[in-house]
Amino acid sequence: MSECSHDCGSCSASCSERQPESLLAKPHELSNIKKVIGIVSGKGGVGKSMVTCMSAVLMNRRGFNTAVLDADITGPSVPNAFGLHEKAQGTENAIFPVVTKKGIKVMSVNLLLPDETDPVVWRGPIIAGTAKQFWTDVIWDDVDYMFVDMPPGTGDVPLTVFQSIPLDGIIVVTSPPELVSMIVGKAVKMAEMMNVPIIGLVENMSYAVCPDCGKQIKVFGESHIDETAKKFGLKVLAKLPIDPECAKLVDTGMLELMETEAADPIADAVEEFCK
Repeated sequence: MSECSHDCGSCSASCSERQPESLLAKPHELSNIKKVIGIVSGKGGVGKSMVTCMSAVLMNRRGFNTAVLDADITGPSVPNAFGLHEKAQGTENAIFPVVTKKGIKVMSVNLLLPDETDPVVWRGPIIAGTAKQFWTDVIWDDVDYMFVDMPPGTGDVPLTVFQSIPLDGIIVVTSPPELVSMIVGKAVKMAEMMNVPIIGLVENMSYAVCPDCGKQIKVFGESHIDETAKKFGLKVLAKLPIDPECAKLVDTGMLELMETEAADPIADAVEEFCK
């Protein structure tokens, strides 16, 4: 047996020194991204995209350059929250993200489709490849914090995103019903398998505030987020209310004007984690 050259890329031998090949993709050569935070959920419909956009807005207000990579290819709701309807431009070698009124850089499949209402009826490998290309082919210039709206679930597409994009940490979004504890568990265990640190949990639609008396109304029943967090040794970052005003801002593409203190702890946790 010849002497080991320690170059596993040119060697076919299987030995104890061999290191597994990384599947992480390199960003575009002109990109400059400091921190990447994934926003995940074990299932759809819990407000993952909302939390992604809110996080980008909050960090942008703190003076950081922020971006949103919408990797939820079949449910691309991010552009609508920011009122973005123009198409992304590009060259033969790169794509340029669309920039919101406040300077947040965004890339989503809805910024590329001929009509934003066109369904994305693609096979899994194409969907996963598109999400990966948003990392490799887009010029993300001078980004302090990128928030990735991850595909829901734990299947092929989220797996590809986990393996392709070097996430510094993730935030798991959930909702009050007890069944969600099991769903959160799946997302948490997937993150652990991918060796990605978990910043904490966010419970969305936790309660509604009565406009007359100010009482908190548990629309979906009692919260189980604290028990779930304790079970997995995680922090609860925030419990977000059902906010009609915030929903209205999303519908009108004006989320950057949101005024809510409930989400501030998310930005606090991200900033602290990334120190």
